[in-house]
Amino acid sequence: MNQSLPDGIVPFLRSAGWVDAKIEPLPGDASFRRYFRVRAFNGHGGHRTAMLMDAPPPHEDTGPFRAVARWLRAHDHRAPVVYAEDNARGLVLLEDFGDDRMRDWLDDNAEAEDDTYRRAIDALVRLHASPPGPFAPYDLATYQREAGLLPEWYCPAMGLKVDTETYVKAWDEVLAPVLERQEPGVTVLRDYHAENIMLLADGNQGIIDFQDALVGHRAYDLVSLLQDARREVSPELERRMLEHYRAQVDAGPDFEADYTTLGAQRNAKIVGIFARLWKRDDKPRYLALIPRVWEALERDLKHPALAPVDEWFAANIPQEIRDTFGGELM
Repeated sequence: MNQSLPDGIVPFLRSAGWVDAKIEPLPGDASFRRYFRVRAFNGHGGHRTAMLMDAPPPHEDTGPFRAVARWLRAHDHRAPVVYAEDNARGLVLLEDFGDDRMRDWLDDNAEAEDDTYRRAIDALVRLHASPPGPFAPYDLATYQREAGLLPEWYCPAMGLKVDTETYVKAWDEVLAPVLERQEPGVTVLRDYHAENIMLLADGNQGIIDFQDALVGHRAYDLVSLLQDARREVSPELERRMLEHYRAQVDAGPDFEADYTTLGAQRNAKIVGIFARLWKRDDKPRYLALIPRVWEALERDLKHPALAPVDEWFAANIPQEIRDTFGGELM
């Protein structure tokens, strides 16, 4: 872990009212962002805490995070309060949601899995009942750019030469009806999963890592939660949670097809991202997650709505690689 402190952090904290604060580095994520916990005396013999996000330009831009956080809070969704910000340096001081990430907490409280996931689904129901935020649309170009990460990064890492032209055409075909049915759209957080849901002391769930929000299909964040790359979600749990969502939302007769299509699109994207993190960013630890993602992708491809994409995979990814859920990259 890089424990060096961000430039300008002391005057930033002083101006925010956090004088003589103790700064503790925390584990980061798959981006250039770093996080620190800030502790200071509260004047009553105790301590107050906050989270400091270090998202230095030009690699990161804190503007979208701050904008989405404020929109979410304005619509009664549990995003952290922004206490102070320095956009030029990429510093943001935030409400501290604690240490109980949903994924880690469930490791020690497996008996609460269904209830915890139901509450995460309920949060999406509330989000989808809000008007869509003032964010860019999740359009075909974005879906295609994401799906294209698989042939761009994963296939070369596996030594595969694939037909990218027919790959794009297959996705065009399966995504066209999804795009029609996602109008007028809902706010899509895009990375809503068990590592980005915090279990708060008041019993609520807080959300983080939402700076890439778009307006798109209501199924996308469900896929992100229930086909989680970082935590095993059984097909049975996935089915129960989908039924819990549909019991509260009139999602339409084609929801299952759209959910599965977006599952395949997201999983193809993630396989590409994890390969890129290894090859470009020297972060090989994400390779261990690829088999889980690939297994979910294989399940999604069995749906009739994915037939053109399934045919592409059958023609371009050898069976021995498919049988091992993506093969060995290391």
